[in-house]
Amino acid sequence: MKLWPFKVISGPADKPLIVVNYKGEEKQLAAEEISSMVLFKMREIAEAFLGSTVKNAVVTVPAYFNDSQRQATKDAGAIAGLNVMRIINEPTAAAIAYGLNKKAATVGGKNVLIFYLGGGTFDVSLLSIKEGKFEVKATAGDTHLGGQDFDNRMVDHFVQEFKRKHKKDISGDPRALRRLRTASERVKRTLSSSIQANLGIDCLFEAIDFYTTITGARFEELNIDLFMNCLEAVESCLRDAKFDRSNVHDVVLVGGSTRIPKVQKILQDFFHGKELCKCINQDEAVAYGAAVQAAILDGQVYKVTLLDVTPLSLGVNTIGDEMGFVIPRNTPVPVKMKEGFTTVYDNQTSVRFAVYQGERPRVVDNNYLGEFDLYGVPPAPRHVPKLSVCFDIDVNGILNVSAEESSTGKKNGITITNVKGRLSAEEIDKMIKEAEKYKAEDEKHKKRVDAKVALENYAYKIRNTVNDQKTNYMIPEADKKKVQDAVAQAIYWLDRNQLAEVDEFNYKSKELESTCNPIIAKMRWFGL
Repeated sequence: MKLWPFKVISGPADKPLIVVNYKGEEKQLAAEEISSMVLFKMREIAEAFLGSTVKNAVVTVPAYFNDSQRQATKDAGAIAGLNVMRIINEPTAAAIAYGLNKKAATVGGKNVLIFYLGGGTFDVSLLSIKEGKFEVKATAGDTHLGGQDFDNRMVDHFVQEFKRKHKKDISGDPRALRRLRTASERVKRTLSSSIQANLGIDCLFEAIDFYTTITGARFEELNIDLFMNCLEAVESCLRDAKFDRSNVHDVVLVGGSTRIPKVQKILQDFFHGKELCKCINQDEAVAYGAAVQAAILDGQVYKVTLLDVTPLSLGVNTIGDEMGFVIPRNTPVPVKMKEGFTTVYDNQTSVRFAVYQGERPRVVDNNYLGEFDLYGVPPAPRHVPKLSVCFDIDVNGILNVSAEESSTGKKNGITITNVKGRLSAEEIDKMIKEAEKYKAEDEKHKKRVDAKVALENYAYKIRNTVNDQKTNYMIPEADKKKVQDAVAQAIYWLDRNQLAEVDEFNYKSKELESTCNPIIAKMRWFGL
């Protein structure tokens, strides 16, 4: 935000608003409104070229766009007067363009890695292409990384150089920074084909002219950590797909930033010198793939099956604020998955389902998407009611979540459209990196929670069994009291030791089992 020539403020419900001056008047615009202006302009260009009205559109988005961002994109299309027929991931669209371009060569099947480095996003997708079927195996990336970040590094470099030469700081002048950024982008483009580039700006700041040069080697040094981040995403994508780099037949470059020589060299070295595929126009490939998808939807001649994947895992809040995963990351879409859950308290008649997106085992570390309540659950001891939660993701990646109580058929759900829950690109990247960083800590926490839940489930299961009227007469009163006392002590201990260690939970479980199992075994002997 500090590098932008405009302000971003917090609007209603903490919604980010862009503050701009238009015809001498200050306006506050939502991100959807800005996007709709771009789409409206593109619609005008298309209509002028075609000579007819355009009402329908296929829109591409970064693979790492989450549910709320995809919904916001559909909203932007509606604001621009367009019916967004389908939203597809940018690397997948590029793969369609590549697949049709190489149709003769894909009859036997190919594993293709799409390396998409654009102006503001970076995505890697691994696809299997065979006889018109495009199946995404895995996707990874960083929606905060792109050409603008390379520009920003150069802007910072030139700001320091100006300060060193002229003893003046231009970092507080938005107009000077904007002019410097525009010039820096031109320099970056020049360095894609030259070893050195010149930068010259007249009257940059306080009537001072600024002229300097930068070499390709210096540009690479300024951005080397960002270039290496690209490799980390490639490795992550291959790991998720369970592929070795030797199994990749083609590496396809998409996006203007893939023209940077250092990016190409790092990627080529990673794949042991494999020739990178530049057979499709890096700037037009995504739009070409979207046009092909539109032709498919319009019933034209192309025969293409497209199977995309979810960029992040999805689930609901469970006991102990744990993430109850329903749809794992990199699951093919469209998809519909169900998981069974139950109540937490005795005689609970309603259950709140909070929906989250992310890779961490605790919901507090993941992204909140929305919530809904299921009412009318029949009163019963905890863990007895059976609740089925269904996650349904459509072809656009839009999520619908519903829950149903099995005995009554009571049902409720939500379509995730909340703007407040929208992740920033940086937050998505942070989630993946934190999941790796804290993996050991998370596993330790998960073991502790599993041990606690196992003890709790066993205690309530035994309590419900001995209290069941159908089995009362089968249990001697002394044995029944012995079990009830042991369970009561275990529950009492649990309530006061929620943060105990794994060993303590395991010890209590064994202690309870040693008391209850012999009595339960006798009940089974009687035919239960």
